[in-house]
Amino acid sequence: MIRDDQGVTEEWIVRVDGKEYGPANIDTLREWKAEGRVLPANEARRADSELWTLAAEIPGLFEVEALATASDAQLTRSINAQASQALPSRGFGQILAETFRIYARGFLQFLPLTLLVVLPAACGQLAAMWTQGMQASDTDSRVLAAGAFAFLMFILSLAMWPIYVAGVQILTAETAAGRRTSFGTVLNEAVKFWPRVAALSIFVFFVFAFLMLFALGITLLVLAGASSLLLIFVALGLLVLQVWMFGRFFINVLFWQQFAVLENAGFIDSLRESRNLARSGRELPWFQRPLWRGVFIASLWFAFVLAIALVSGWPTLQHSFNEIMTTQDPQALLQKLTEAQRARGFDVLGFALGLLQKILQPLIGIAFVVLYIESRRER
Repeated sequence: MIRDDQGVTEEWIVRVDGKEYGPANIDTLREWKAEGRVLPANEARRADSELWTLAAEIPGLFEVEALATASDAQLTRSINAQASQALPSRGFGQILAETFRIYARGFLQFLPLTLLVVLPAACGQLAAMWTQGMQASDTDSRVLAAGAFAFLMFILSLAMWPIYVAGVQILTAETAAGRRTSFGTVLNEAVKFWPRVAALSIFVFFVFAFLMLFALGITLLVLAGASSLLLIFVALGLLVLQVWMFGRFFINVLFWQQFAVLENAGFIDSLRESRNLARSGRELPWFQRPLWRGVFIASLWFAFVLAIALVSGWPTLQHSFNEIMTTQDPQALLQKLTEAQRARGFDVLGFALGLLQKILQPLIGIAFVVLYIESRRER
């Protein structure tokens, strides 16, 4: 008998020819399977979830070979073969096209999901800018109130992040399957994944932060021992180690969001399955493997973010470069840069471009869900 983490028996609902049957436990499902009423390609979901999957994904049903006859196995292979013929393998361009199609189709639902994170962050940023522009003393009640408000908005934005991540996964999966789901249903389902997604997000963030600090330490080591050949070789060795660790960890967490939400996998299982999927497809050409497709998707998004940053920050970069080239005194240089920053005030262009980036941010989450679905199907 399959039970969840609280020891409660899992029950499932099966959809056949548009009609739903259940809830039914695993024993009943096995009886339906033996009678030919449930096939691996039938849609199914847990009774306490709105996320549909396939009956083939129900633990202990079709994966128990001892309960399957030869004819059942042959039928399953036939169904899988027909599904593979009906859904040909997508190229990278088709994955990107499907990403934009899903985003356009579900824009009115992706937008409020994004606003859960963007609105608190934007309010906090505006409050912080208003505080910096004030000439009042530090004891001014308005300054303290604005600072407290900015901090609370920052915390609220962080708290909404796991809901946003889970919501993008669920909404993308439902839209890709051609099903219309209300925003309230998506939000209610996403909240259930908050503890797991939050824990994994914190873990991933701190590991990447540690690797960045490690790289900064290597840079300081090189600067401190620029005249020592031994220190330079040690620093190069540490740099190679840092790149290797970064790459390995990047592979391990490539699909953690999909497994944590769409597969309802636990903390460790999400990371393990993410690693396995990222390293799969070794029989395929390298550009068709999940790992490299994921790298291409991430690279395209990082290039877009970099372009946004360069466009919004180009005047500042140009001014700073000119000051560095003309000012010899470090103290005077720092003072000039600080005064220039205060003189510019609120950067409307930078704020607008940053808002555009946040609105388009679901695209990278959608792309990884599409890639995940495609990679799982190919496996």
